[in-house]
Amino acid sequence: MEFKVIDLDIPEGCNIIFGMSHFIKTVEDLYEAVINTVPNAQFGLAFNEASGPCLVRKEGTDIDLMEIAVENQRRVGAGHSFLIIMKKCFPINILPAVKACREVVSIFCATSNPVQVIIAETPQGRGVMGVIDGNSPKGIELDSDIANRKQFLRNIGYKR
Repeated sequence: MEFKVIDLDIPEGCNIIFGMSHFIKTVEDLYEAVINTVPNAQFGLAFNEASGPCLVRKEGTDIDLMEIAVENQRRVGAGHSFLIIMKKCFPINILPAVKACREVVSIFCATSNPVQVIIAETPQGRGVMGVIDGNSPKGIELDSDIANRKQFLRNIGYKR
């Protein structure tokens, strides 16, 4: 067995949800979950099929984001993993609908941070061992950091 680290390409201003699922129907159900939650969402999603023709399946509303999702998933190469890349919406808006999708097994991350996917590779194929989401903490927030956090949430409309 060999371990590999795959850097995901996340375009500036975009967020992702990266997870595992278990059925070819995933790509259509995740599309519906996103579009029914945020009707004007701009997104691309890709799902790595793990049996049969083993294709990278794709859906979305933005061709460029679909292509980026497909290219990321092609490099990840782990069966039954999926990647949603979105702009002008946030994971917090669609994550409950994604989690409620019957095929979704787990979510590795929902972020706009740089992401590295830790892969194990065997003669059979690849599997996701986990992710590195962003950077390690550099300190503990001070009162000024707390005030900045609270103001940021109000500025982007998530608190009043």
